[in-house]
Amino acid sequence: MPDIDFELRGEHVELHALLKLVGAADSGGQGKALVAAGRVEVDGQAETRKAAKIRAGQVVAIDDLRIHVKASA
Repeated sequence: MPDIDFELRGEHVELHALLKLVGAADSGGQGKALVAAGRVEVDGQAETRKAAKIRAGQVVAIDDLRIHVKASA
């Protein structure tokens, strides 16, 4: 399963935007569709809130991709 480290700038990023920023979705709309389809997990739990606030320390998984959200240095 490929892993991506995402450096968070600010307090949080919305889930659909994160998917777009790391290239897992081509657009925010596609990111929203992936979440609505039940294909996204946050910290091992299915997440259906498209605008869920993702914070440093959380892990987002979609298909065979894992995104580790890190605090900016």
